[in-house]
Amino acid sequence: MQEEVENRTVNLAVTTTKLTARSVLAACMKYLRHRGLVKEKKAAEKAAKAKENAIPHGKQTVKELIGQNQGVSNMDIAKTDLRGFEKVAQKYGVDYAIRKDASQQPPRYIVFFKARDADALTAAFKEYSAAVMKKKDRPSVLKALKKMKELVASIPDKVRNKDKEHTL
Repeated sequence: MQEEVENRTVNLAVTTTKLTARSVLAACMKYLRHRGLVKEKKAAEKAAKAKENAIPHGKQTVKELIGQNQGVSNMDIAKTDLRGFEKVAQKYGVDYAIRKDASQQPPRYIVFFKARDADALTAAFKEYSAAVMKKKDRPSVLKALKKMKELVASIPDKVRNKDKEHTL
């Protein structure tokens, strides 16, 4: 019985300036890796290989987009609404790349895109264009605030005189 307990016992010596739970956990993980009980390296290598071979989706570079050898289209977009386009493209699974054309003043933004099927692409652009039109039709909050300020300023206030006389 005593020999069996001794065979299962492990001495672990850790040199550290401050003994914390994190340092003890790191030491245990190093020991387990040394014993071959944890195979993190092989799993990480497999994940890296899978990531290399995977086709990128969503936002990517123009080179990656063109390198997939599928039809790529482009369109101009205003800088103010890049985020709105990205949300819609992500929703419909459209792969896209955004390039800034600084040769013009103000700079233009060109979006290169592709989708697995044309229906997803048309649906994405319908939704995006509807959102842009809806934004244009919304009344300006700043204009409404300016009108309210003018209205409040035109209301007559009580006239209070705070004249103080200085006497000796």
